[in-house]
Amino acid sequence: MTYVVVENCIKCKYTDCVEVCPVDCFYEGENFLVINPDECIDCGVCEPECPAEAILPDTEDGIEKWLEINQKYSEVWPNITGKKEPMDGADDQNGKAGKEADLSEKPGAGD
Repeated sequence: MTYVVVENCIKCKYTDCVEVCPVDCFYEGENFLVINPDECIDCGVCEPECPAEAILPDTEDGIEKWLEINQKYSEVWPNITGKKEPMDGADDQNGKAGKEADLSEKPGAGD
């Protein structure tokens, strides 16, 4: 099992999860975070830290697409290991449906 960042992280990008990860397996895009499934040790400490509830175990139904997205972008985006401010308007974006179309492929700044 691994943990996966899903749609609700888009345009929020809270990094509370990053701060608690013991193996630094988060990677930063312009408006989204991903977890490298090959590096995740399945400890689960990140899941309850996410204010957007955007981290789920890969055992959840319908998560396959998001697992592929996490794998793909963790290979090209920079690693992030510390907490940053969420995106402007993150609280307004938290919980909005249909954000997948807004997922930017551009990398974030990383650390």
